[in-house]
Amino acid sequence: MKFGVNTWVWVSPLTTDEVARLAPKIAQMGFDWFEVALEGLDDLDYATAAAILRDNGLGTSICAAMGTDRDLIHPDKAIRDNGVTYIKHCVDAVKTLGGNAVGGPLYSSVGRVWRMSADERARDTELLVKQLRGLAEYAGDQGVMLCVEPLNRFETSFINLATQAIEVVDRVAHPSCRVMLDTFHMNVEESSLGDAIRAAGSRLAHFHACENDRGAPGSGHVPWSNVAAALKDIQYDGPVVIESFTDKVESISRAAAIWRQLAPSQDALAANGLKFLKQLLS
Repeated sequence: MKFGVNTWVWVSPLTTDEVARLAPKIAQMGFDWFEVALEGLDDLDYATAAAILRDNGLGTSICAAMGTDRDLIHPDKAIRDNGVTYIKHCVDAVKTLGGNAVGGPLYSSVGRVWRMSADERARDTELLVKQLRGLAEYAGDQGVMLCVEPLNRFETSFINLATQAIEVVDRVAHPSCRVMLDTFHMNVEESSLGDAIRAAGSRLAHFHACENDRGAPGSGHVPWSNVAAALKDIQYDGPVVIESFTDKVESISRAAAIWRQLAPSQDALAANGLKFLKQLLS
C-alpha cells in the first residue's frame, strides 16, 4: 500500500516550480505518493516534473479537475469534446510523469447539478459509457487506468454512490476503467462506507482517505475502523491519498467550499493524516 497526498493541500494551480518545492517536503514527511492536481494544460513541464519525482522516490497519479468546460455528458457537444481532449491530455501527462492512473469525476463538471427523469438518466449513462469506453481504450494503450469517482450530492447529481460508479464501470467493461472512492464523499452519501468498499471490490483502483470536514484523517468522525476492515477484506493494495485544500488560495477555496483553516498548518494536516493512516492501515 502506498500513502500519498494531493497537491491541492498546498497550492493551486500546480506548477513545475511548486513540484520542485513540494516533492522533497512530501518525501521527507514519509509519503511515497505525490498526486498531481492537473488544472491548466500548460502549468507543468511533465518531463522535468517526472525527474523531480523520481529523484525523490515518489510514485504519482493525476487527479482530474473537471471544470465547467470539461464534461463528458454535457448537452453541448463542444464541451463534451473538450472533456475528452482534457482526459486524453491527463493520460498522456501521467504516462510522462511515470504514473498509471487518472482519477476523479470523469463524467461531468464539478458543481453541475440538474434534475433527471429515469429516461434522461438512462440516456446520459449510455452516453457516458460510450465516452469512457473510447477513453479507456486510449488509456489502456498507454498502460493507464481511468478511475471513476462518485461525488456528494452538492457537487454532482449524476454519480453519488459506489453502486452507480460500479454500474458504469461494469458496462464499460474495459480493464482500464476502474472505480475510485473518497471517504469525504462517501461519508455524505453511503449508508455504510465498509459495504460500499466491499461492493467495489477488485474494481477499486484508487482511494482518497479524507476526513468528514477535509481536515487531517483521524481528526473527525469518519468510521475509520470500518474503512480499514473493508479495505483489508477486498485486499486493497493501491494508493491511499489524502485530498484536502487550502483556504489561502481563493480560487480553490471557493470551488471546494473551504472557508476556514482545517489544521494548524497545511503541513500539519498532511503529517498528522499520514501518521494516522499508517497506524490504521500499515
